Amino acid sequence: MTEEFLKPLEEKTLAEKLFLVRFKVDSASHLILDKEVCWECGERACLSVCPTEVYKWEEGKKEITVSYEGCLECGTCRIACSEGAIDWRNPRGGFGVSLRFG
Repeated sequence: MTEEFLKPLEEKTLAEKLFLVRFKVDSASHLILDKEVCWECGERACLSVCPTEVYKWEEGKKEITVSYEGCLECGTCRIACSEGAIDWRNPRGGFGVSLRFG
């Protein structure tokens, strides 16, 4: 029985791991972006640090779009944004992510 617990976990892809996350999406975003500040930002770290690619650069619009529905609420974007353009708040009660086991 002990040998089963000592076996390494099987490797999973990001898509397989995200399948274990349950999203209850609110109609209002908990991520507010100051687009004027973003426009001036040359680094745009939010585009590369988000594990679920919530932030995307829209070349046609020349702006960053936010798809808050897939946010894991890790807060990495808030820390990585050196310009302070991201107003990150916890989702309202009852909304957000929860982990499924199994």
